[in-house]
Amino acid sequence: MSRIMIGQYYPSNSVIHRIDPRFKLLFTMFYVTSLFFVTNFWGYAFAAGFILSLAKLSKVPLLMLFRGLRSILFIMSFAVILNIFMTPGETTLVSVGFVTITLEGLLMAGQMASRLVLLIVGSSVLTLTTSPIQLTDGIESLLRPLKIIRVPAHDIAMMMTIALRFIPTLAEEMDKIMKAQKARGADIDTGGLLKRARSLLPILVPLFVSAFKRADELATAMEARCYRGDVGRTRMKVMRTTGLDYVALLIMVVYGVLLFMSRML
Repeated sequence: MSRIMIGQYYPSNSVIHRIDPRFKLLFTMFYVTSLFFVTNFWGYAFAAGFILSLAKLSKVPLLMLFRGLRSILFIMSFAVILNIFMTPGETTLVSVGFVTITLEGLLMAGQMASRLVLLIVGSSVLTLTTSPIQLTDGIESLLRPLKIIRVPAHDIAMMMTIALRFIPTLAEEMDKIMKAQKARGADIDTGGLLKRARSLLPILVPLFVSAFKRADELATAMEARCYRGDVGRTRMKVMRTTGLDYVALLIMVVYGVLLFMSRML
């Protein structure tokens, strides 16, 4: 559970928590998209300072926020190694046989690692400061114009929110199954790659069974509460735009302008 941050909610009464979920979803999409237009480390440093400032305002412990990075260490390491050895360049630093490491490859690897870290941290700030119900309402509201072309906005929003909500639950279930298998003498931490892959079979089978059972229980509970989608559905808390949301919008515009200016450095 300490490695899975996406899907968890950290209750607080901070400024970030009080922002309209629709604005937070749009800001997160804008923030994630902006990272792909950064061309130098000044831009990444500015984006890192910006997202850390938001994390500080959200009152979410930074240690809790960065714990989620441990789940992507393998992907990050693979991306860094791939960029170091596969990126061609003019400035050769090391050349041994067919292995060539260039300065451009190191810079590309550093940018890729920075981008992955900022993507995960930015996404975690959204889910940690927005409850599942708020996420559902926000996604549905943003997708509502697509109802004109018969896109099931409410169903899509509900599926996305349930998927996010059950990521920590499945991670906790997997941890319990692994501990139960180890208590029965299963060896899943040693041996080669093939052996460790085979040892995951006694874990994945009960995990899938548990996931399907939990999904069936959730469907039964929703039917028992007369859930019929968005037909005639009302909300206890109606989303309303406040002055705080427009201030956040102004800050996001300033962030975008300054990030674009960093490309000229």
